Amino acid sequence: MSQNQGKFVWYELMTSDIAAAERFYKSVVGWTAKDAGMPDMTYTIFSMGEKMVAGLMTTPEEASGMPPAWIGYIYADDVDATARDVATKGGRVYRQPDDIPGIGRFAVVADPHGAAFCLFNSSGEGQPDGDQMAPGRIGWHELMAGDLDSAWSFYSSLFGWEKDQALDMGEMGIYQLFKIDGQTCGGMMTKPKDMPAPPYWAYYFNVEGIDAAVERVNAGGGKVVMGPMEVPGGAWIINGVDPQGAHFALVAPKR
Repeated sequence: MSQNQGKFVWYELMTSDIAAAERFYKSVVGWTAKDAGMPDMTYTIFSMGEKMVAGLMTTPEEASGMPPAWIGYIYADDVDATARDVATKGGRVYRQPDDIPGIGRFAVVADPHGAAFCLFNSSGEGQPDGDQMAPGRIGWHELMAGDLDSAWSFYSSLFGWEKDQALDMGEMGIYQLFKIDGQTCGGMMTKPKDMPAPPYWAYYFNVEGIDAAVERVNAGGGKVVMGPMEVPGGAWIINGVDPQGAHFALVAPKR
């Protein structure tokens, strides 16, 4: 088993207007952006300093009709075998395993309740993990699950994730923290019944101060739909939608 098995290793925004999305996230999160130089498509790399963080691309034709959205890539030592396991465990394979020349192998899948993610295996060594909570990195991974218990069974059996604290959220139910390779990096809960969106993964981008980030969201044409809200541990979060309609989230150590 590799040291990356089961870890989130990449994040990607598929959207309807990559130029506008680039301007928005450069302003809000502080990323820099450059073209990846792919010969047959336009693909933009978001970075924070020397660290490549995420990718940006136009929604492909085969996914036409899908609204703009962020998706996360989870490392699998064997993409083909893991994709088969996804299907066996009740999930769905949207795109069968395929190669990205010179980069690695991937597949697009979803859990049994429809929350989408990608499987990925690199043909190289990849980047070092670095500090999960550094500005511009992804500090938290959150699943609004169709059902917490069955979702936990699916992901833990697929990737070997381990339970951390279970937080009682009262009427909202249990928020289960999880660890990947011993590091707490996310949480999941049953999606509230009044939430109109289907089950989904949310990714929290680190910023230095939440109030200043909210001002940048509003100035850039985005919309804050939840927060600012303080969470256990003293951090502050918001959930929002960007100008093209993709859901995103921010986390900061202070207001």
